[in-house]
Amino acid sequence: MSETETAILGWWRQTLRPEEDTAFARALRARLRRADSALEVLSEPGVQRLVRPDVLPFLRARPLELARLAQVLAGVEKHGTARLAQLLGAGDPPKLSPLRFQRLIRAPEAELATALRRALPMAGKTCNVAALGRDLLNWTDPERGEATRIGWCFDYFGAPRPEHAGEAREEETDA
Repeated sequence: MSETETAILGWWRQTLRPEEDTAFARALRARLRRADSALEVLSEPGVQRLVRPDVLPFLRARPLELARLAQVLAGVEKHGTARLAQLLGAGDPPKLSPLRFQRLIRAPEAELATALRRALPMAGKTCNVAALGRDLLNWTDPERGEATRIGWCFDYFGAPRPEHAGEAREEETDA
């Protein structure tokens, strides 16, 4: 697991889903789920913990991605080993129809968080939090976005990912 993935999972476990659920965590999750704008998400102190120097400081330069990451992860109730696309494609018929999956992977950046938040209940609100966080950060990246979406296609259809599809590359942390 990369440093970025470790930081994302650690933040999710400490802030959104602590072992003993707290009133702070429940309230934060609710506010993030109800937020209508990136500004509402970014105004939450719990979200700002992600950009501390010891966590993911490079996200200060990527506020919309930070907001999307926090809002989507607020909908995940349980960390598991399977990636979200694997869970959505599981079953016969799949939990998320192929047409809806195609719309999800083609969703414009502004609609991505909403599309993922709507898909999460079909996966039982469970997935690999670190992988989902990594993929969210890579989704719109000019160099890694296409490989990330290709990886999701292979995951959805239960096939092994091509080498390096959607793999994390360490982020520059001195941004």
